[in-house]
Amino acid sequence: MSPITMGIIASTLAGLATGVGALPALFLKNVSDKVLNTMLGGAAGVMLAATSFSLIVPGIEYGNQIWPGYGVYVVVFGMLIGAVFLDRLDKWIPHEHFVLGPEGPSSALKRIWLFIIAITIHNFPEGLAVGVGFGTGDIGAGSSLAIGIGLQNMPEGLAVAMPLMGLGYSRWRAVGIATLTGLVEPLGGFLGVVAVTVFHSVLPFGLAFAAGSMLFVISDEIIPETHAKGKSRLATFGVMVGFVIMMALDNLLG
Repeated sequence: MSPITMGIIASTLAGLATGVGALPALFLKNVSDKVLNTMLGGAAGVMLAATSFSLIVPGIEYGNQIWPGYGVYVVVFGMLIGAVFLDRLDKWIPHEHFVLGPEGPSSALKRIWLFIIAITIHNFPEGLAVGVGFGTGDIGAGSSLAIGIGLQNMPEGLAVAMPLMGLGYSRWRAVGIATLTGLVEPLGGFLGVVAVTVFHSVLPFGLAFAAGSMLFVISDEIIPETHAKGKSRLATFGVMVGFVIMMALDNLLG
């Protein structure tokens, strides 16, 4: 199986994990803020470890192979560009977070669509990261990254479905919408794996770009959301546990 095919399949499965995580909404009336914030903190920890061990470190290594001694500079540049890219998307595209409120230009779209757009912006760099990970040719590293992204997508799926039910959506429709928000990841996966497979010299930059994008999402969206309701200590321990799990996965599989 080619790296492109594996990247697309892996990013699709990681995206579908959002729907799997939303399934408890079919049976639960509500989830406490403590539980949800702890789970989202764990998702942030997984993303943080994936950014560090699965993207930044190999990005520097591949950069030094292609441009000896300049790998770290390529990664620094790529990370900053990735962060600026997400920042511009936030500024240019209208969207809304359930806790942090609206961002971007004003829009006549319904609130639910603004929320879906926000999740879509969030999920794209995750799919990109999975695609770039498989583009390295290291199947173990790509697999650990896909598993980690899938794990962190699961609490996000529940975090999407429960508020939708609170807005009056049926249980099945809420789960369906949560699932759809994860399906932007195959698009990111396809673009990432094709770019670094066809143009191998951009691999270090691609890894760094995905890392910068994910780091921006962690700091700008996930962690502030988990701390917004005063449950920061549990969310912090969630970050620690998620980080350790992803670090172990990366070392065991990569």
